[in-house]
Amino acid sequence: MPHMTDDLLAALRPLLTAEASAEAPASGAEPADLEQAVLLRLLERLDSHGPPVDPPGWLRRAVRAEARRSRRTTRFERPYEHEPTDESAHDPEHLALTAARHRALREAVRRLPGRCPALVEALLSPDDLTYREIAGELGISQGSLGPERSRCLGCLRRLLTPEVAARGARG
Repeated sequence: MPHMTDDLLAALRPLLTAEASAEAPASGAEPADLEQAVLLRLLERLDSHGPPVDPPGWLRRAVRAEARRSRRTTRFERPYEHEPTDESAHDPEHLALTAARHRALREAVRRLPGRCPALVEALLSPDDLTYREIAGELGISQGSLGPERSRCLGCLRRLLTPEVAARGARG
């Protein structure tokens, strides 16, 4: 069945792309979004009822149905006049709690074993370093960075879990 599904999807892909591109402008959706929605519907149908009797006809109808659904949804969506803001993010209590969480995180990072403190600090860097840059900075191979990162984050999670649990219990 998987091979038949792959063949059907491969055969219908050009038609799906053309139909979605034709329907997208009037629907207010991106062609790729229509394609993805129809592919999902097709995969669900294949799983539950098998392939449609007339796959190209089914596909055309499905694209049009998705385009209609998108038009209905778009009709009721309205942009914000002003971007909503979260006022609580600037109140003193929120700022103090955020600062305390950051301090707890930095303290836990310093307690990590081996190269983990340097690795996690590099990951948290505001410079948004790439894996290549981090590996060069730490003097390790780029290939070992992922497993090392996973191990360090696991250690960090274990260090922070008791603190988070204790903090939540005070409530």
